[in-house]
Formats: sequence, structure tokens, C-alpha cells
Amino acid sequence: MPPPLRIVLLLSLLVVLLILPGCNALNPLCGSARPVPALASISPATLVFAQLPISFVLTVDGSHFVSSSVVLFNGSSLTTTEISSSQLTVNIPSSMIAAPGSFTVAVKTPGGNSADLGCSSGGTSASQALTVN
Repeated sequence: MPPPLRIVLLLSLLVVLLILPGCNALNPLCGSARPVPALASISPATLVFAQLPISFVLTVDGSHFVSSSVVLFNGSSLTTTEISSSQLTVNIPSSMIAAPGSFTVAVKTPGGNSADLGCSSGGTSASQALTVN
């Protein structure tokens, strides 16, 4: 291949890599970006207020969880244990539930190294409701 054609191809490849949108396998510059977590279910999903223990373990199932993902309970970040990329657990003290009601549960993953390369990184999942009767 003649040298000018090689230069044109290399420059074309560089331009494509720099303008690829999103964080995916096609954009190698997004390698350290983290995906947005997806929350599928929580367990338990309902509790009886009069029977609340001092604390209880909430299991969160979904996908795209990483070691830095945290469970948000009514907006408060709690110490979270990563069981796998699809399951997290968190200990909820009953003091966070002052009365019966509905409490939001979500998963938040902090952003990774996305700089200004068109890579999305981290985010907060849609929420699920923990109902306390």
C-alpha cells in the first residue's frame, strides 16, 4: 500500500474512533467507563411495620453492578455488598422506617474515566418500591 494511502486510512480510523458515540466495544477509548446499573427486583418487597426487626437484609437483583455500586434507600446511600454483577445486598436499620409507607430503592454507580470522549459512565437505576404496611 502506498504511504499516502496508509496515512489517509490511519487518519480516517482515528477520526472514527474519536467521534463514536456511547460507550461500547466499538469505542476503545471508553474502556474504563462503567455501565448504568439496571434494577430488576428487590427482596423483600413488602414488610409489616409492627414486625420490623432492628435491621434486615435487602437483596437487590438486576444487572451491570460493579464493586463501587451502592444501594440508595429513600435517597440515602448505604454500605453495600456486591454478591455478583447481578446481585447486591444491604443492611437496612429499622430506624430508617419511622412509619408505614412506600420507600424507594435504587442502585447508583459512580462514573468512571469518561473524560470528554462521548462515553457515558455510571448513573442511577430506575427505582423499585419497598412497601411497609
